Amino acid sequence: MRAAVFANPGACQIVERELPMPAERQALIRVEACGVCGTDAHIYRGEFPARFPLVAGHEFAGVVEEIGVDVPYLRPGDHVTIDPNIPCGACRACRRGLTHLCRHLSAVGVTQDGGFATHCLVPAPQCHKVSDGVPFGVAAMAEPVACCVHGIDRANLHAGEIVVLIGAGTIGLILLQLALLQGAATTIVSEPSPEKRREAERLGAFRTVDPTSEELQESVTQVTQGWGADVVIECVGSQQTAQQALELASDGGRVLLFGVAPETARIALSPFAVYRKEICVTGSFTNPFTHGRALALISSGRLQVDQLISHRLALDEVVRGIELLESGRATKVILEPQRAG
Repeated sequence: MRAAVFANPGACQIVERELPMPAERQALIRVEACGVCGTDAHIYRGEFPARFPLVAGHEFAGVVEEIGVDVPYLRPGDHVTIDPNIPCGACRACRRGLTHLCRHLSAVGVTQDGGFATHCLVPAPQCHKVSDGVPFGVAAMAEPVACCVHGIDRANLHAGEIVVLIGAGTIGLILLQLALLQGAATTIVSEPSPEKRREAERLGAFRTVDPTSEELQESVTQVTQGWGADVVIECVGSQQTAQQALELASDGGRVLLFGVAPETARIALSPFAVYRKEICVTGSFTNPFTHGRALALISSGRLQVDQLISHRLALDEVVRGIELLESGRATKVILEPQRAG
């Protein structure tokens, strides 16, 4: 098998390895498509805790090639996607049903080798079957969609509400669609890229704003007649946009900080404003029990994810994929490990 190994931060090598054999409750997956996401870029740059050397990649789909013992729910030839997050099952968070907040959480592609390879060995319970009719590149989007489904749950969005989304990358465009499916009456999207603004408009955004030349606050004030947004979803992960999100919420509004800001970032918060306006500020982390719902949305065709894939690259182009993502020139990059470079 071939694998893209991050030997150290900033160092990637394509290496040949022995094909692993699955042990008890494991499955060997032939990886057909694997998404490149911001976490992968942070791991590559040494900005995210990971074990080196590492084969990254946690958004992937493929075909079951071999199964170990005690795997009655899979068979060779099944098409699957992977829920990468593996809780311990025994800590206080796990026993309260908060498996995503497990103190001992591990993850395929972060703490153990993932999908930037032609094959990947995974715990069989992490596999979700996919209809053979769903393209692998689309199926690989299940993990980010699952994270977004959890985000919409956390935002407690109701039909008829006004929603502002800051950022229209892959995540922002998925959240936009989910907000509309949930019944958002009006959606305003802030995004500096003209291509991504056009995509947001195509997907149904009521208004898009270029924050480099327009004041988002003024647009929200105009559209909402001065009230502000019922729900503000921050998808960028910067200190500036997180601060902006708090300022856009209406009385009784909810702010979802979805973007991954640096751990050291800090913003100003008025306790009186939170008290007087009853603003709810919440976060959203990974995808607890939402992978199946994400697959249902993707399989139904109600969620458009294929159009979000801007680049399809061979395995040995992984660094180029990361650079495209970091530059903002890509919406979604998919690696196809079985394709020749």
